[in-house]
Amino acid sequence: MNEDIKNALEVLRNGGVILYPTDTIWGLGCDATNAEAVKRIYEIKQRADNKSLIVLVDTTGRIPSYVQDAPDIAFDMIELAASPLTVIFEGAKNLAANVVNADDQSVGIRVATDDFCPTLIQRFRKPIVSTSANISGQPAPACFADIDPRIIESVDYVVRHRQDDTTRHKASGIVKIGRNGEVKVIRE
Repeated sequence: MNEDIKNALEVLRNGGVILYPTDTIWGLGCDATNAEAVKRIYEIKQRADNKSLIVLVDTTGRIPSYVQDAPDIAFDMIELAASPLTVIFEGAKNLAANVVNADDQSVGIRVATDDFCPTLIQRFRKPIVSTSANISGQPAPACFADIDPRIIESVDYVVRHRQDDTTRHKASGIVKIGRNGEVKVIRE
């Protein structure tokens, strides 16, 4: 895993795109503060750039760096969640504009809980994009074997960690939390 972290860091620091296992499904990732890198992810996925992307952080303590006035209930929900939970916050800041939802300036953030992502993010010192490693409209890959070869060929680095894992992972739950603490479930 250390070699994967080292190689992924080099790619992220140079504005590249990685294919990596997350605490949910396999994802495409890049520096969430680099608009050109984010643009490449939209191109690889063949996805409209008006659909916002999720970003991963390594701890809840990083959330205030990327969200204005995060409601306390969000931290409680993250802490109490039985499975990975993405929280959509209003008032995104310090991220590439094409990561943020243009309609309401919101961003989806998940605190990664697996053994790979938090270490990578901590060493990178920035959030990374996490979007399913699939062509837009196709099913999200539940394991590495499900990933379309076109995706694998399009990235700058493919993480080896967990490629042999055949566990069928699923996407995170998603909730949107308004500035006043109102909660809307987007995906369970």
